[in-house]
Amino acid sequence: MSATKETNAPRRTMLLTGASRGIGHATVKRFSAAGWRVITCSRHGFPENCPWEMGPEDHIQVDLGNPENTEAAIAEIRSRLEGGRLDALVNNAGISPKGAGGSRLGTLDTPLAVWQQVFQVNFFAPVMLARGLLAELEAAKGSVVNVTSIAGSRVHPFAGAAYATSKAALAALTREMAADFGPHGVRVNAISPGEIDTSILSPGTDKIVAQIPMRRLGTPEEVAKAIYFLCTDQSGYVHGAEIHINGGQHV
Repeated sequence: MSATKETNAPRRTMLLTGASRGIGHATVKRFSAAGWRVITCSRHGFPENCPWEMGPEDHIQVDLGNPENTEAAIAEIRSRLEGGRLDALVNNAGISPKGAGGSRLGTLDTPLAVWQQVFQVNFFAPVMLARGLLAELEAAKGSVVNVTSIAGSRVHPFAGAAYATSKAALAALTREMAADFGPHGVRVNAISPGEIDTSILSPGTDKIVAQIPMRRLGTPEEVAKAIYFLCTDQSGYVHGAEIHINGGQHV
């Protein structure tokens, strides 16, 4: 479906968490270029110097690490949805705490409070948002996309144990949600990025790139295109899938 055709159709709405940089920022640009209304969520208020025209009106400040704050944000989001419809929910927000000097936190040295915080943001918030907005997703026959990670399927040299296991759990949650949301007409899929060229790359990534069959990093725009595909009719019978976007790193 081209951007021109979609612009002529009734305007669609997407809710995106973690929109401020990297994959999230590229996703905002991809959907907006196709004429979608994009509602963003983050811990921070909308920056005054941001050039995004509709940003302040379509931004929700929420701490996804706080269940009560997340519930309140869901109520706020529902009040802002025109016609009670939500065409897409993209659960992109995620945290990956590091140890001293940016070191990887393994299973032996990750404090329990950090495990709980990571799982609240990376795992519980996505299911809370999807459940809380089910009626609006059902009304639009919408789509949910969960952003997992290659770290969820193998031990990664930089991603910590809490982050990795939360992403593995999110992949499993995607399958469970597909079984439960499908009868409501809502598709649920996941994308699993590998090494993507963003500002949060760790030192030593070049050594990983040398082992990737395509011999390069992925771009945020390439990931955004896959998310867009999963939210449009082009993927109308794709359900319960996890698409790997990693240049063959997993083979």
